[in-house]
Amino acid sequence: MFAKQHMSYSPMALPDRQELTDTQMQAAADTFYEKMRQRHTVRQFSNRPVPRGIIDKCILTAGTAPSGANHQPWHFAAINAPRLKSAIRREAEVEEKKFYAGGAGDEWLKALEPIGTDGSKPHLEIAPWLILVFAQRYGTFEDGSRYKNYYVPESVGIATGFLIAALHHAGLSALTHTPNPMRFLNDLVGRPASEKPVMILAVGHPASNAEVPAVAKIKKPLDEIRSVFEDE
Repeated sequence: MFAKQHMSYSPMALPDRQELTDTQMQAAADTFYEKMRQRHTVRQFSNRPVPRGIIDKCILTAGTAPSGANHQPWHFAAINAPRLKSAIRREAEVEEKKFYAGGAGDEWLKALEPIGTDGSKPHLEIAPWLILVFAQRYGTFEDGSRYKNYYVPESVGIATGFLIAALHHAGLSALTHTPNPMRFLNDLVGRPASEKPVMILAVGHPASNAEVPAVAKIKKPLDEIRSVFEDE
């Protein structure tokens, strides 16, 4: 972090250095892939409670993500209060029903058909936790003056990826939800105008009857998602 005055570079030796052999690195990469390929987006949640400490630790993990100029331009609002979750569902469904009534356009709605979604979002009340992700477009010093944040969408996107991975690693499921517009979230949880809501994560355990769309298991093969340029 930084202060308004006396900003200077102060180096330190690299902490937490890892020294793994190529074999160990490959094994670690394989293990992580096997864990992450078991991650599924679910829309049917159990009402089984999730201790707050688990949510806190996963958010703390998200906070370790890299960010532009290390400004860490994110805020995560964790909610398990039933009344507030109901209010979020009510407001979100207003926008979602407009979306599915044609506001999205025919092409977008056609693309969503294999996913099986609609304007009803009961998971926003059933999931034990909702995590609201906010992007801080600018920050303020103690005297009220502003400072600019850099690479905000990229930084918040990386942190959200860390968060989803941490939740899955902890044995939880998460559903990304992005009603548009989402400004109502600022009002409901008292976040400042400098913060843009970018996502709702519904978090919890999958219900016993949870399903996923079959198409969700179809992932692009490696040759379609990477190019390699190396010395011969």
